[in-house]
Amino acid sequence: MIGLVMAGGKGTRMNLDDEKLLLEYKKPIILQVVDSLKNSNCFSKIIAITSSNSPKTKKLLQENDIEIFDTPGIGYVEDLNLILKTIDDDVLVTSGDLPLLDKDIIKKIVHHYNPQKIWTSVLVTSKFLTSVGIKSEYFVNFLNQKCHYSGISLVNSTKITSLENLDENYFIIDDKRIAFNLNTKQDYDLLSTT
Repeated sequence: MIGLVMAGGKGTRMNLDDEKLLLEYKKPIILQVVDSLKNSNCFSKIIAITSSNSPKTKKLLQENDIEIFDTPGIGYVEDLNLILKTIDDDVLVTSGDLPLLDKDIIKKIVHHYNPQKIWTSVLVTSKFLTSVGIKSEYFVNFLNQKCHYSGISLVNSTKITSLENLDENYFIIDDKRIAFNLNTKQDYDLLSTT
């Protein structure tokens, strides 16, 4: 299995002077995410997806000998589609802005992988997000519950020809390690209270 870390976004919702993934929580958040994947020992390779939107993040990743795949930075789906076309393996895709991610939750997620499913997204329930003080705009109804994407997916890239009209599967893990992604300054402020 290959671990992909999405690290090429603009982070515009944060409205920061610097790049979002360089924010510190014990260490730069992007390094926390990459180290969580490394320390899980679940992956044959870990690749960070970068773009011209995040040059300092790319530089930090290169300084830490992390393999990168540079994209045009058009958008999340477009950038992800580019790299998935080059991979013939099972893949875990994670957003680079999950500061509480650790090796144990990665192992738990990988354990849910079913290669018969082309795309499986990990969800958290609205009820859980509210209980930890996090807000999210995007939701999906699953098992009669309002749920939100965690930013983590399991993908069988050998079965993908395009990211359009994919049959998406879901499972729920209500855990703050995957619920807590940084989209706003309020999210970052809340992080200091965890």
